[in-house]
Amino acid sequence: MTHASYTVLSAQKTARALPYPELVAQIGKAVAQYAAGTIIAPTRQVLNYPQTGQMLSMPAVSHDIGVHKLANVMPDNQDQDQGMIQGLVSVYDACNGMPLLILDAPTLSERRTAAVSMLGIQALWPQGPEHITLLGYGQQALAHCDAIMTLYPKARVTLTGRSPDRAQAVAQSLQARFGDRVQAAAAVPDKTDVLIALTSSLTPVYHEAARPDRLLIGLGAFKPDMAEFEPHTLLASRLYADDVVGARQEAGDLIQAKVDWEQVHGIHQVLRTPAPRDKPLFFKSVGSAAWDLAAARCALQHLSQA
Repeated sequence: MTHASYTVLSAQKTARALPYPELVAQIGKAVAQYAAGTIIAPTRQVLNYPQTGQMLSMPAVSHDIGVHKLANVMPDNQDQDQGMIQGLVSVYDACNGMPLLILDAPTLSERRTAAVSMLGIQALWPQGPEHITLLGYGQQALAHCDAIMTLYPKARVTLTGRSPDRAQAVAQSLQARFGDRVQAAAAVPDKTDVLIALTSSLTPVYHEAARPDRLLIGLGAFKPDMAEFEPHTLLASRLYADDVVGARQEAGDLIQAKVDWEQVHGIHQVLRTPAPRDKPLFFKSVGSAAWDLAAARCALQHLSQA
């Protein structure tokens, strides 16, 4: 019997194995393959723990590898100074099922989620952003700021949210790395040309009308009872999603706005053909295990070149 020999990466090593330029490129390929059916990724399964928290199971397979992300979302961890998300991503050879790699799930999720936002910007705002506002200041804001500074070194970033003091504190911590290109504000600056919402709000936190000079990206509102954007904003926009099937079940903004799902387009459609600019643009990212598979490919490629 042959025993498996696989590599285990810590959170720090997982981050180093997922550089943003390569990660965005891999997710771009995976978006097309997922749409074509050559990556299979069913909707995530969610189990509730008896006391508090949830276990999320997200598998995906393709011709080369299979992945399984098993992540635990434990809200009470924050009271104990522990990360709210815990878990692992296991990677397998698609030919023999042998394990190849184990990655840190929170780190992979943060980086691939930020990379999906960057892919949305590449596809829908190809002129490149000048001023990005992050509506939210949690862990995803940190990952997004890192991705933006890596891929758009001339862009400026503003952090804002319901607590200006917290936004200011997070911005100051980031200035140690990025200087005054990162600022905080009490409201969304008018000059913002890309806005990314990263909250877990149950009610809309962005109330402005849709604008043709501003790309909106929604990452929170991952349950039907959650929302970050007003219905009038969405209904006046041309709508895109990273995973339209998943969005029908999880994208609270779109569900509550009662959008016409025939008018919600997959982001893969604009990776080759530019999006029409007859309306303002909105991109919803709900995530998919297919993007975890893309991240695993990125990590395997990085390790093979090390």
